[in-house]
Amino acid sequence: MKKCLLSFALMVGLSFSIFAQETTIPDGPLDLETAVSIALENNLTLKRSELNQLTNEATLLQNKGQRLPNFNTGTSYGVRWGRSINPVTNLFETARIGNINLSASSSATIFAGNQINNSVKQSKVDLESGMYNIEATKNDITLNIINLFINVVFNREQVNVAENQLATTKDQLTRTNKLVDAGSLPFSDQLDVQAQNATNEVNLINARNNYNIAKLNLAQALQIPYTPEFSVIEPEFEINETLMATETPEDIYQMALETMPEIKAAQANIESAEYGLKLAKGGFFPTLGISANIFSNYVDQAFGTERPTFGQQIENNLSQALNLQLNIPLFSRLSNKAAVQRARVQRQISEVSALETENQLRNDIETAYNSALASQLTYESSLIQVQNLEESFRIAQQRFDLGAINSVDFQVAQNNLFNAQADLLNAKYTYIFRVKVLDFYLGNPINLN
Repeated sequence: MKKCLLSFALMVGLSFSIFAQETTIPDGPLDLETAVSIALENNLTLKRSELNQLTNEATLLQNKGQRLPNFNTGTSYGVRWGRSINPVTNLFETARIGNINLSASSSATIFAGNQINNSVKQSKVDLESGMYNIEATKNDITLNIINLFINVVFNREQVNVAENQLATTKDQLTRTNKLVDAGSLPFSDQLDVQAQNATNEVNLINARNNYNIAKLNLAQALQIPYTPEFSVIEPEFEINETLMATETPEDIYQMALETMPEIKAAQANIESAEYGLKLAKGGFFPTLGISANIFSNYVDQAFGTERPTFGQQIENNLSQALNLQLNIPLFSRLSNKAAVQRARVQRQISEVSALETENQLRNDIETAYNSALASQLTYESSLIQVQNLEESFRIAQQRFDLGAINSVDFQVAQNNLFNAQADLLNAKYTYIFRVKVLDFYLGNPINLN
């Protein structure tokens, strides 16, 4: 159970602040922590959840108020013509009679089958569930931003790879042109290298376009205006042998059951449904209430030869009443029975939903673990592949400079290397993200440092 409810003024103030805040626009490159902070501040889904939580607080406030007596007061003024009873003399008169009525009343519930207490407890649990739902929404936003952030860094490195590939091809083209001019190579080799250079230029254009799209996706997720200057700060992240979690999927799942807000929200929903069932059963119990009222009036007519003053009439006509009311529900046309049946079904639905949430969590963890394990193996294999192809390309470049191989063989070696480097980058950042997902389920802080 969480805090006491906020006052109405605080709720109104928070609601105003949610709508009044301006979208945060970063001045320079973003690091991951700042990106997540901006996303949480600007996300409309999260704001909607926070507004729903204000509704839950208002419901709790209203249910708590049912424990208190109400109080009403009022007044009325009327004029009658013709034959009517004079409220002062209590006699029939044919005259214009003006009167002022004053009244006040109060009532309170003494016992209502414990329905008020159960409604308050249910509202508190609903408020708690809402808080957990907000935390779950924040987690979803954070994971999404991390994925998009990593995608920006990945595509920026892809641009670097494409630029290096194009630079290498340009150097090769320069050497090939000289050798063709000297008659050492046929003109067809020059055409092959020119074609490869054009291909690499297209690859660089595509890489830059993918980089811009990745930045656009991140900016849209942050809900900030996108400009070509938008960029991120690349984290200093090193992959080491201790990166992969040592816990088994079952260990991670058991830890996640204790920390994941969606699990706690599902459990709170079961508890809320249990109070809903108690609330429905309370309809079978008698209710006992108390009420009191006070009444007086003033008439602008004389009594005999005198007209009492306003104060005198109010005092003389003052009446009070106190009532106890007992209501015993003998037959409610099966409405109470139907309410109990609906409440039982709702509790069962909440239990099924909780089981679904736990099963989904287990599935997500098992998938994340196996994906991270596969990414680790892919990264390690890609790393070995790049190391071997770097040496192979170095030898091919030496042989090409000596004229021992033609341009086609050299281009094959070059393309193999750059394709492997691109695959390595993909494997690296896929591995990083999937490991961070496991850290998330373990309850560890998510960062890329």
